[in-house]
Amino acid sequence: MTLDKFRPYVSRFLDPFVKGFDRVGMSPDGVSLLAFGMAVLAAGAFFLGGRADPVWYVAAAALVFLNGWLDVVDGALAREQEIASPAGDLLDHVLDRYADIVVIGGIAAGIGDYFLGFLAVTGVVMTSYLGTQAQAVGLDRVYGGLVGRADRLAIIGVVGFLAYPISGTYGGLALVGWLLVFLAVVGHLTALQRFFYAWSALE
Repeated sequence: MTLDKFRPYVSRFLDPFVKGFDRVGMSPDGVSLLAFGMAVLAAGAFFLGGRADPVWYVAAAALVFLNGWLDVVDGALAREQEIASPAGDLLDHVLDRYADIVVIGGIAAGIGDYFLGFLAVTGVVMTSYLGTQAQAVGLDRVYGGLVGRADRLAIIGVVGFLAYPISGTYGGLALVGWLLVFLAVVGHLTALQRFFYAWSALE
């Protein structure tokens, strides 16, 4: 179950954004950096949602969705400008990993649960690592498994919106705390899925 496989079907919705960025002279790398900026702002909003006012969770959710949308737009812009390159792909993936780390770090810092944050971020990073490591050993890049990046961003965004009206703790954790538990468990399970898929394909 992963939303990544639906990327080809959203291309027609990307056209206005791709043409707009192209018109103002924005490069795909510039859009990737802009997407990362949205992730940094989302991390700050998640922190403020936990430490100051839960209304910040709504802003965090919107910024996470912006990060995900721009992450799709940068690749489409590279194809539109016919400048897609391994270097651009590398930058995109590096910034995506840092975006994942800062967003989860912001959530964890906001509720002061760094151990859950550690478990969640390692699960997310290992999921992405196994996807690209399969390609490094001669297979296609692996996007499958329980939760891909698109799924993860959608879930973080939805939980962010819900965390404002649904306050309080449940089983000792706030809603965003349970989000970290989910990311930790499902992230590591997805990483293991990808590992065993690649292992089987290489035997």
